Amino acid sequence: GTAALIWNEIICEKVTNFIMNQSKEQRILDFVLQNAVRGDPCSVVDTIDKYCSQKEWAMNVGDEKGKILDKTVEEANPSVALELGTYCGYSAVRISRLLKAGARLLTVEFNPQFAAIAKQMIEFAGVQDKVKVLEGPSEEIIPQLKKKYEVDTLDFVFLDHWKERYTPDTILLQECNLLRKGSVLLADNIIFPGAPDFLNYVRKSPHFQCTNYPSHLEYMQVEDAMEKAVFLG
Repeated sequence: GTAALIWNEIICEKVTNFIMNQSKEQRILDFVLQNAVRGDPCSVVDTIDKYCSQKEWAMNVGDEKGKILDKTVEEANPSVALELGTYCGYSAVRISRLLKAGARLLTVEFNPQFAAIAKQMIEFAGVQDKVKVLEGPSEEIIPQLKKKYEVDTLDFVFLDHWKERYTPDTILLQECNLLRKGSVLLADNIIFPGAPDFLNYVRKSPHFQCTNYPSHLEYMQVEDAMEKAVFLG
């Protein structure tokens, strides 16, 4: 798995970026703009999956784990959801297409180039009224959610950013009183590349009830899993 990622992410991508003079993320967006149906979030998700499974690997949650994400969102039925790690907007589009009327998703992205791509992806999918992209480090944005973004508590949180931030950001969500009894956290990539500190924290905490969902790394046959942690108060 590591060797395949190094080949895809470092060698192939750098060569292609140099030859085409554009980023992989821009190529994904261009493929969507040319091949997906505007205003159809399902078409956008399917088109990204097609590109990333057939042309260039990318770190979206992907189609297999995406079904686990869908099921968890549907069960949580959130009014206010938070995503940590927007990347190209794949999971933001995927989540938002399942949100009930009046619900909203706040998605946090540290990389300004990724945020710019994601905003275009979200607009093309027609879900911009449900999704707000927040640019900056998660540790700075989380404490601002209540006052600046009028969040009382979060019903659903998707963790898919830097793995070493999973635990401190979960603690920060608790310290900022952003979780209520029944709030659902779903963490991606807990096996590959792995988030052992997070697993240790939520599984040993009396405040969380955990469920593990074995799966595979996006667009690969590499073992991975997602972890659901329901906040018990």
